[in-house]
Amino acid sequence: MSRAEGVGSVTFLKLLKCFGSVDNVLGASVSELTKVNGIGFRTAEKIASTCNKFDAETELALAEKLGVWIINFNDKRYPTVLKQIYDPPAVIYIKGSLAKSDNLSVAIVGSRRSSLYGREQASRFAHLLASAGFTICSGMARGIDTAAHQGALSAGGRTIAVQGCGLANIFPPENKRLFELISQSGACISELPLQYEPLAENFPPRNRIIAGLCLGTIVVECTLRSGALITAKSAMENNREVMAVPGKIDSPLSRGPHFLIKDGAMLVQSMDDIMEAFGDIGNRLKAHAGAAAVRAAADIDTPLFDISQLKLGDGERPVYDCLSKEAVHIEQIIAESDLKPAKINAALISLRLKGLIKQLPGSMFLRK
Repeated sequence: MSRAEGVGSVTFLKLLKCFGSVDNVLGASVSELTKVNGIGFRTAEKIASTCNKFDAETELALAEKLGVWIINFNDKRYPTVLKQIYDPPAVIYIKGSLAKSDNLSVAIVGSRRSSLYGREQASRFAHLLASAGFTICSGMARGIDTAAHQGALSAGGRTIAVQGCGLANIFPPENKRLFELISQSGACISELPLQYEPLAENFPPRNRIIAGLCLGTIVVECTLRSGALITAKSAMENNREVMAVPGKIDSPLSRGPHFLIKDGAMLVQSMDDIMEAFGDIGNRLKAHAGAAAVRAAADIDTPLFDISQLKLGDGERPVYDCLSKEAVHIEQIIAESDLKPAKINAALISLRLKGLIKQLPGSMFLRK
């Protein structure tokens, strides 16, 4: 029924409400279908002639093979917050798991062509929010989306990726490993049939799902023509919070967030700003989260984490131990540790994204 021509999300709900069940819709005549508000004779003909053309059995067999489960709007597992938007998807494909805690989700979205600053902020906020008990939702695109998912995963938190293609495809292809990690620590979801390609027209509708799954949306770096603004608009239309991270005033990537701030979105610099935007929910989570997630200060150079509460990788710990409050050159780190330069560089990048160290000009590093 959901794949019949002329049946979008809104029409699907109208049909379901009018006929009471999917079986009744599938058995309805053209004349009966025209009695539904907004469905004319031509649309009714299209629905009646195409509602049985989608090969559901083959789709279900492929889903089982790929480890994907499928739920519809009436399923008790369907996300409660998503049901509340104007046009919720009739069917959702899920690789991974959904949890009750996912009702406390925050979207972090932005440009594919992001700067290092933008990726750092996306990862930073995702890490802090995941530590505070939020699920991080984004679109698994290059740039800001990828950084947001990685930030949530680095905190051991849950994250959800909403794809603009079927789950038999992974887009972008270089995020195959990220797709697997998200499926293990949350879910990759789509409203599209499994083998649908990542076509441009699929992404704007996908953005409403990102916004719909979340209590609020944080926009980090985007132009005025970015899909991130579509997500923000959808959030506003469905009475969800919209927040934006400010950037350099001369950067084209700051125009989107700054436009949103002028339009009433909350400017966020710290976790306190985000918790304030969420009102009572934020206050309760803030009390529950503990020092590691709440101590984020407006000053980006203030330490963001209690190091004793943060898990560091095998390569990160020895590099972090080489640093202090005094700036150290990378050559000194290489000399003091037994790691290869490539592994040290990777550790330095990771520690910066976690907000634990700061880089100074001339390849100098210090602890925050």
